[in-house]
Amino acid sequence: MIRALLILLALAAPVAAQAPDPAVPQVPSGAISTQDNQATDLAILARIGSILAQVPEFDGVSARVDAGIVTLTGEVTEQQTVARLETLLARVEGVVAIEDRVTLSTDLGTRLVSVRDRFQTRLTAVVAGLPFMALGLAVGAVIVLAGGWLSRRERALAGIAPNPFIAGFLAQTIRLTAWIVALVVALDLMGARALLGTLLGAAGIFGLSLSFAARDTIEGFVATMLLSLRQPFNPNDLIEVNGLRGRVIRLTSRGTTLLTLDGNHIRIPNQIIYKAVLTNYTRNPERRFMVDLAIDPGADLGRARDVVLKALAGMDFVLKRPEPVAWLDAQGPEHVVIRAGGWVSQDGTDFDLARGEAFRMLRHALDAKGYLIPEPIHRIRLEQTDASEAPAATRPSRPADRRLSDLGPDAAFEEMVERERVDDGRDLLNPTPRG
Repeated sequence: MIRALLILLALAAPVAAQAPDPAVPQVPSGAISTQDNQATDLAILARIGSILAQVPEFDGVSARVDAGIVTLTGEVTEQQTVARLETLLARVEGVVAIEDRVTLSTDLGTRLVSVRDRFQTRLTAVVAGLPFMALGLAVGAVIVLAGGWLSRRERALAGIAPNPFIAGFLAQTIRLTAWIVALVVALDLMGARALLGTLLGAAGIFGLSLSFAARDTIEGFVATMLLSLRQPFNPNDLIEVNGLRGRVIRLTSRGTTLLTLDGNHIRIPNQIIYKAVLTNYTRNPERRFMVDLAIDPGADLGRARDVVLKALAGMDFVLKRPEPVAWLDAQGPEHVVIRAGGWVSQDGTDFDLARGEAFRMLRHALDAKGYLIPEPIHRIRLEQTDASEAPAATRPSRPADRRLSDLGPDAAFEEMVERERVDDGRDLLNPTPRG
């Protein structure tokens, strides 16, 4: 049985080989000898006596050893002193157990002397560390000043960043990075690595909590940054987002402002714009219009389509490349639909005006060939008592076919957009000329 016990103790010994905690009393490890040796007790006591004599904090503590059990008696001014002593004694070979009978001193003079000694010790440590503190503060100040100088280089930042928002973000990032580096370097030079680890851990926890609490704000900030970098639209571009259409006035750190075609302002959060399907009608100057024309189902459909293509080719505002198109789209008992389309350049032509004018000219060309569906004619006869006042019967006349003289963009609306785009320093758009 004794051999089995010794084997189990030997196998369990490595588990106890962990880093000791100074605040917790240490229990001596190892097997307990089966023999009571007085010489061993004397050797342990002598070793403990030498330890107590070397440390002034242990002057009020005495020890007694019996069968490997150490009994401590006396008075101390701090409980940490006993814990430290037990940690040391637990490492003495042959110690079986430690009995703590040490009490805290209630003498005011002794306690004051202990406080004075601790203050002197810490003051001495502070004075000895003053050169390192001064060096750390000096190096930290130099790093902070250098970061501030770099963050104020507006020309250099403007060459890197495409707009004021990104430039300001870079400046703030440089300042924050300089402060963090300065703090780390200063604390490392001062030897306060434990405080440095605590601060870094607290900063990580704070950043994680902030990311959850201000998720919407952070999402809007990221969306603003990405829109500022990519710039999917320019000022005065006609865009459509989630069914909302208008001219772009400005892009700010909080949202994008549009001026609708009927003069209303719409402010859309940037995170919505970044996530939504965005249609930019102005980014590509060439744009195709489509019109639907109803013709007589009994007409020659091939010739009618040729008439439409010829009419589109003859319009001066319709581009030759890409070529205009026309095809039969739908057929019913009362009409056949011809869908026709042509490309226009939005640089000098209003898209909506061009589409309307093309529709008018195509209807006129088809009507001249007799391909349009005859319009129903309704006659209304008014019964009057006096025949002399009856209007003369007249045949309905077709209105005169008048062509629009100007298909250019609406100058008044363009001026309205430019007035709304008065730069207040918050616009993040960088207008670039189209070539």
